[in-house]
Amino acid sequence: MPMSLFLDRLLGPLVSQKPAFRLIRQTAREQWRLIALNLGSNLLGAFSEGATLGVVFLAIQVLSSQGKEVFNWSKVPILGSIPTLAGWLNTLPATTLFLSLLALAVLLQALQSITRYLNQVSIGYFAARCRSLVTALIHSQIMKLTFSCASNYKVGDFTDFANQGPIAIRTQIEETSTLMVGVLLCFTYLAVLIRISPLLLLAVILIVLAITLIQKELLPRIRAGSRVISHYEVEINTRITENFQGLRLLHTSGQLEMADAKLRKSMGELEHRLRGQVEKMAIVAPLSSLLPIIAIVLICALSLLLLRGSSNGILPSLVTFVLGLQKLGGRINIITANLNQLANNKGRFDRLNQILSTQDKQFRQIGGFPFSTLAQSIQFKKVSLFYSDSPPPALEDICFTLPKGKMLALVGASGSGKSSIADLITGLYKPTTGTILIDNIPLTDLDISSWQNRLGVVSQDTFLFNASISENIAFGTPGATKDRIKAACASAQAAGFIEELPDSYDTMVGERGYRLSGGQRQRLSLARAILRDPELLILDEATSALDSRSEQLVQQAIDRFERDHTVLVIAHRLSTIVKADQILVLDKGKVIEDGNHDSLIAAKGTYYNMWASQSLGSQLNID
Repeated sequence: MPMSLFLDRLLGPLVSQKPAFRLIRQTAREQWRLIALNLGSNLLGAFSEGATLGVVFLAIQVLSSQGKEVFNWSKVPILGSIPTLAGWLNTLPATTLFLSLLALAVLLQALQSITRYLNQVSIGYFAARCRSLVTALIHSQIMKLTFSCASNYKVGDFTDFANQGPIAIRTQIEETSTLMVGVLLCFTYLAVLIRISPLLLLAVILIVLAITLIQKELLPRIRAGSRVISHYEVEINTRITENFQGLRLLHTSGQLEMADAKLRKSMGELEHRLRGQVEKMAIVAPLSSLLPIIAIVLICALSLLLLRGSSNGILPSLVTFVLGLQKLGGRINIITANLNQLANNKGRFDRLNQILSTQDKQFRQIGGFPFSTLAQSIQFKKVSLFYSDSPPPALEDICFTLPKGKMLALVGASGSGKSSIADLITGLYKPTTGTILIDNIPLTDLDISSWQNRLGVVSQDTFLFNASISENIAFGTPGATKDRIKAACASAQAAGFIEELPDSYDTMVGERGYRLSGGQRQRLSLARAILRDPELLILDEATSALDSRSEQLVQQAIDRFERDHTVLVIAHRLSTIVKADQILVLDKGKVIEDGNHDSLIAAKGTYYNMWASQSLGSQLNID
């Protein structure tokens, strides 16, 4: 039978079908050599430990029989079946035998140390592999979520998943491995104790029962405490992440002390929970250490009665039994600690399974027709969008056609549905009803990544990586040359301020571009979109953060860029969309007016009122 199949059958019934356990099981099949080395070293270590106790017993028996009767090796189990070896040992002096047995005991312990090293290395290698896989798996799982699904999580949640998931895997594997070693050694010690005196073993049974009762009371409480602590840790991580991201808002609103006070309060609650968890976990080990000592005292008193008639003598049996029982007690302490750690790890492990699970999650569509070039148009046919199961809808029965090379503008009050249309076109959300057609092919049938790769989006909320200006502009355009980057910056009216910076295009922009002004960030975003030479350019309030002079320059750049491209504009300033081929006026998710600038002005409806209001405001500002 192949080793991988053997491991599959061995581990199959033992592990859960939850995602994290499936990952461990799959990795175990792939890394079967490490698992085989781990199991082999465990078995060899248990054998060497049992053999060591046997050698100690024989050494004490040789020492106690010195000066009395001659020790007969033919009566020793195993050796009695090898008459030649037993006869040769009978000819050796007692002192030589005693020292030889001590040397053999040391060699057996050295062998056990080697097996322990191999055990730790093999399980460490295996845990490292699982940690590497689970980190990549968590990242891939989050990247596969639809934008609407991912939006239900906080940034702190994702950060906690990525940080705590690998720790949960490592703890689970290493503690389980140590637990398996402990169980094997416990069986070894039990076999030795039973061989010496089954009656004395009753003390061991009482110890196990006592510890079991303690764990039965404590472990559920430790697990419950672990889940509560995990909840607090996630909340704190989320709060810290949001505070760091919102430093500007906290400064400008005078809420720094308030944010710090809230975090300190949460940390105080976490500290209280952690102390309670420490108290529960600390109870088991001292009791587990005390019970074996009490048992040993009782054993010494009872051994005079129970071992008086032993053919091997009281001293060898008593010393070996006490030594074996002490080791058993120590191993039970380690097993108890393993169980405590596994119980304490349950909260992290449950959260790992939560993010890796495919239940209650929506994933991005994979595959479909590859998109390369927009040949005809983009069409919305009776498209409606509900962000939740209950009304009102964000969009309702939206119909329009955006031909290739034309410009469509969306206007309306905040919350009227303008950005929702852009989100649908970019594939961030799917229509609740209706169809979006790209050259008469439903968007849901396209390979969404190939479609998104041909889009250029400039939004009001510009995101920049903590990287150089060149790297930020070239993001999403692999292989972009420095000349192309400079040309895109020139078109976006960004080359001037970039070249004035100390490091020019190699200037680091800082976290989310905090070293640049809002207008500078928006011009870099426009340069990024121009560099992509997109099939569809989406401008979402693209000039809202600019001063009048910068707005004029950027608008000129947009005008030149729009000549040969299809453009969707979400505009607040109507002066920027006067030349649009079509303007949709939205209100509460519905299209209430449709036409170009001149026809909408002539209709004297909502658009006319908006235009008159902005024109009056401009005149007042001039005055």
